Amino acid sequence: MRLFHTSHWGTELKSCSTPSLPHIVVGITHSQTCLVLTGRLRALREAGFRVTLVSSPGELLDRTAKNEGVDRIALPMERGIAPVADMVSLLRLWLLLLRLRPDLTEFSTPKAGLLGTVAAMLCGVPRRIYMLRGIKLETCSGVKRRVLLFAEQVTSACAHVVLCNSTSLLAEARALHLASEAKLHLLGEGSSNGVDTRRFSPGSNEMRQQLGIPDEAPVVGFVGRLTRDKGVPELLDAFDLILHSAPLTRLLLVGWFDQAEDALGEAVRARIQSHPQILFTGYVQDTAPYYRAMDMMVLPTRREGFPNAALEAASTGIAVITTLSTGSRDAVVPEVTGLLIPPGFPEAISEAVLALLHNPERRRRMGAAARAWILEHFEDRHVLGLTVDHYKSLLEPATEAQGLRAAIALAADRQ
Repeated sequence: MRLFHTSHWGTELKSCSTPSLPHIVVGITHSQTCLVLTGRLRALREAGFRVTLVSSPGELLDRTAKNEGVDRIALPMERGIAPVADMVSLLRLWLLLLRLRPDLTEFSTPKAGLLGTVAAMLCGVPRRIYMLRGIKLETCSGVKRRVLLFAEQVTSACAHVVLCNSTSLLAEARALHLASEAKLHLLGEGSSNGVDTRRFSPGSNEMRQQLGIPDEAPVVGFVGRLTRDKGVPELLDAFDLILHSAPLTRLLLVGWFDQAEDALGEAVRARIQSHPQILFTGYVQDTAPYYRAMDMMVLPTRREGFPNAALEAASTGIAVITTLSTGSRDAVVPEVTGLLIPPGFPEAISEAVLALLHNPERRRRMGAAARAWILEHFEDRHVLGLTVDHYKSLLEPATEAQGLRAAIALAADRQ
C-alpha cells in the first residue's frame, strides 16, 4: 500500500530544506481548503520555517504548494465519518510524522484536525496547534452532534494550542468546553490570513460588461461554496421576493457546487442554472474582479469560523449583509460596514437587501467604512505577522531545551 506521495517544487523550496530550520507541518482534509491558506504558508516560509503542506490529493494542493514555495504531501482523508478509512489515514499520518519529525504541527478542518493532532501527539511532536476554523456541530443535532463534540474535545485535548479564528468562535469554544482556557487563543481581531488589500480593492467594474449585466441592473453577490450551510436555499427564496420590488436585480453566485455533507439537492441546482437572472460562475481562481461587479454582498451562512469572503468584499469597498451566526457576526460592524440578520429567514435577507438597494448613499458610506475597517484591523501583513510571531514564541521553550541537551551532550563528549 502506498502511504503517501511527496513532491518538491523549485530551487527556492530546496533552500528551505535545511535541517537547521524549524519544521512545521500544516494539514487540512480536502485540497479545496488550500484556498484559505494563500499567503499564510509563504509568510511562515519567509519567516524561516520549513513548511510541509498535507492534504488529500487535488489540483489545488499542487498549485498552492508551488505558488507558496513549500513541500506538499498528498495523503487521502475522507471528509465524512468513515471509521475504516479514518484508521488508515491515522496510520499514514503517524508514519509520516515519525519520518518528518516536525517541530510544530498545525492541523485544521474537523477530520484532519482530529487525525492529524492525535497522530502528532502519538509521535511526540513538541508543539501541536489545532486551528479552529469553525464548529461543524453547530448545524447538527442528536447523536451526530454528540459524536462531533467528542471529536472536537479529543482534538483539543491532543493539542497544546487551540487557535480560534474569530471572537465569537472563541466564545463558542468556551461555551462548549472544547478546551481549557489556557489552550484557547485568539490573535488580534481574528482571521487566519487577513486580506490582501491591494488585490481586493475598489476599482472599475468591467466584469459587469463581461457578464452581460445591464448598467441599470443592481447586482447582489455571493462568494463561496454553494451549500445548505452557506444559506444558499434561503438566498434563492429571498431573491424571488427581491424581484417583486426590484425586478431588474441580478444575483451573482461566485462559487461551486460543493460535494460536502450539506450539498445542495438536484432541484436547487437546477433552479440556479435555469433562472434567467441568476449568474452562476462555478469555481473561479481570482474572485477580486467579481466583487467589483457587485452593489453589495450577501452571505446568509448558518455557521462560520471567520468568512474570508465577507472580509474580501469589505476590502473591495462594498456593503456586506451576513448573519448573526458564529464567525459571520464578527465580519461586519452593524449599521456601519453592513447589516446583520438572523440566519434561516429569506424575508430577513430580502428586507436587508431592499433597504440598501433603495438607499445608494447609505451603501456608499457603508462600503467606504468597510474598506477603512479592513485596512485598520485585517490587512494581511498585520494578521500574518501576528501568526508568525505567535508560532515563533511557541518554539522558544523547545529551542531552549534543545540547546540545553546539546550543551550537556557536548560536555559529555569532552570528558
